[in-house]
Amino acid sequence: MMKTSIEKSTDTALLDAPLAPPTTDETYIKRVETTLDLVEDSVAIAESRESKATALSVSVVIPVYNERKTIVEIVARVRAMNLHDEIILVDDYSTDGTRDILLELAKEPDVRLLLHGYNRGKGAALRTAFAEVQGDVVLIQDADLEYDPCDYIRLLEPIETGEADVVYGSRFLENPRQDSSWFHRLGNRALTALSNTMTGQHLTDMETCYKIFRREVLETINVEQNRFGFEPEITAKISRLGYQIREVPIFYHSRGYGEGKKIGLRDAINALWCIFKYRR
Repeated sequence: MMKTSIEKSTDTALLDAPLAPPTTDETYIKRVETTLDLVEDSVAIAESRESKATALSVSVVIPVYNERKTIVEIVARVRAMNLHDEIILVDDYSTDGTRDILLELAKEPDVRLLLHGYNRGKGAALRTAFAEVQGDVVLIQDADLEYDPCDYIRLLEPIETGEADVVYGSRFLENPRQDSSWFHRLGNRALTALSNTMTGQHLTDMETCYKIFRREVLETINVEQNRFGFEPEITAKISRLGYQIREVPIFYHSRGYGEGKKIGLRDAINALWCIFKYRR
């Protein structure tokens, strides 16, 4: 593809710019090295397998609300992994033009679109999707770019090998500083620790987006929470059924509220309430 004059001038400017000195921040360097190791492991596993890396049929569920800047790319990333059988998009009444984009994406044969008539929350969107999934395995994917589908292989492997029926992708198992906000890390640690006390699990990241289930596990659970209370609720109900949750490390690129992050103090308080509400 031919470059435009603007792209050429940008390339020249980048080449002529002085190189920035390498960082001496050992914490940052360690974080980057760990992240690269995770990515390289996922790529190596993917390259060692055939195009469809699992014999399981996989439903990727994506709740969507006002994500017009990222939804096309995240769907492309999911499709590039070639591990899914269907992608179920649930639009929770987006008002920023996302719905128009979703209608175009839904023209693809592997994409199904479900629409909410008013904004109901992430938990409600997942409940809508769970009623429609057809795969052996259900994998939850956020519509932003914080979570990378390159982790799908490591997430699905314990289920494929029969080692687990439920898998959580942990942002903090090996590389806690992937989330640069100490406030978020502290809040997640507190909520996860309290959840563990109530459920008997030994998790490092109860609030993670990446939750993967055999479909029959979900079929025995009635999701009640409409917002982010879904996370402690589903964890408690899975535990009550006697399932031990397997955690695997994942890559994570955190974003701030200026970039569209939607979880706030209200959701943290509600999560705390849900931990006690659904305790054993």
